[in-house]
Amino acid sequence: MPHAIIVKNFGGPEELKWAEIDRPSPDKNEVLIKTSVVGLNFIDIYHRQGLYPLPLPFTPGVESAGVITEVGQNVSTFKPGDRVACVSEPIGAYTTERVFPSTKLIKLPRSISDQTAAAIMLKGLTAAMLLRRVHKIIAGETVLIHAAAGGVGLILTQWATALGAIVIGTVGSKKKANLIKRFGARHAIIYQNQNFVESVSKITKEQGVSVVYDTVGLATFPKSLGCLKPRGLWVTFGNTSGPVPPILPLDLMKNGSLFMTRPILNHYIQTDIERQELALELFSAIRKQHIQVQINEMFELNEASKAHTLLQSRKTVGSTVLLP
Repeated sequence: MPHAIIVKNFGGPEELKWAEIDRPSPDKNEVLIKTSVVGLNFIDIYHRQGLYPLPLPFTPGVESAGVITEVGQNVSTFKPGDRVACVSEPIGAYTTERVFPSTKLIKLPRSISDQTAAAIMLKGLTAAMLLRRVHKIIAGETVLIHAAAGGVGLILTQWATALGAIVIGTVGSKKKANLIKRFGARHAIIYQNQNFVESVSKITKEQGVSVVYDTVGLATFPKSLGCLKPRGLWVTFGNTSGPVPPILPLDLMKNGSLFMTRPILNHYIQTDIERQELALELFSAIRKQHIQVQINEMFELNEASKAHTLLQSRKTVGSTVLLP
């Protein structure tokens, strides 16, 4: 019988319960997928904690790869045996089998393995959104990437470098500093030892950066604003240290007529065309080796609580996957 992780109460990793479930049956516009790999993402922690609350009980997970085993009667674009990736909504990837709307699937090319897909689809599409839609990188510009050794951060670092940007990355250790430099960052700032605003000012000769990609949130606010050049863009897209408090529009003016945005992937893949275009850009970047997928931790799916504990402690580097 299929199994899944069930959350009945918001809280810590101990709320992730392994349970037997009924085998789902696809509706007319859905497919049934046997999950092969599940991706671990920080948003899974937000859902578990209730920061982004979901109706209880629920199965977490926003990213997985697998093989279609059954299709609904109206599905003509996919067939049993197709390898696919499930990204973003509907949530529920922490399961051995699941149904998913055929209109939201991404078919995987032969060059992309299931493990790579589960490790990178959400993070990679997020990076594509940030680098190619939210702010289109221009060769020669300087950008600041917080948590540059994390799942999204390491992809951003590699891809932005390949696009010609000069990358400054903040990290939490010397080991992570060496890692991001190996993957293209020109400068690494260890935020525990250095004032990153002062370091960015020195590196850029007091000019500032054109964009800050900030997945940290509370701990880097409002200092991130002090790293930007006039009319620069602050992209806050995560809350690993806690949510950013309200900001006054006047603060943006005082710091140089700055722009800010709080994007989420769902708003950039609202149509199948948008989803497929971003996926093709991601696959192309992987094929050109602009991005090397780093899977550094693997857990059994029934050990999801251990994986959450490790990710929440910020001890992970690159991507972590769960194996059903």
